[in-house]
Amino acid sequence: MTLVVTIATAAHQDWLVAHDTEVTDAWVQRCLLQSEYVIAEWQGHPVGFLRYSLFWGKIPFMDMIRVRPEHRCRGVGVALLQHWEVLMRDNGATLLMTSAQADEPAPLAWHKRNGFSEAGAVQFGALQTVAEIFLVKDAT
Repeated sequence: MTLVVTIATAAHQDWLVAHDTEVTDAWVQRCLLQSEYVIAEWQGHPVGFLRYSLFWGKIPFMDMIRVRPEHRCRGVGVALLQHWEVLMRDNGATLLMTSAQADEPAPLAWHKRNGFSEAGAVQFGALQTVAEIFLVKDAT
């Protein structure tokens, strides 16, 4: 069997609630209703996801990409990203965005290896003590 990447459905909700721990259950449900999750399955079992939103209501912004530790470094993250990029291009996107904390060198390097470049950083004060680095990629 191979890796299958597709838009997540309500059938994935429990798994996403258990694994997308940065957001509330209600937010997971909202994102599912908006088709803002891409999910990767190996042998019929979820192994990773990509959650996105639309910055300013029009620029696709990858909010989170997460792959189960035992499936990392096997192309799952890249497959999620590529699937999302095609979806966004098909919907007319010309620019993609994402971000990572300045003290997270591995995610920053991964984004850059996959075509993103730094566009700036924002300090959020007490909400997040480390700067958030924003990255962009041409979607065309």
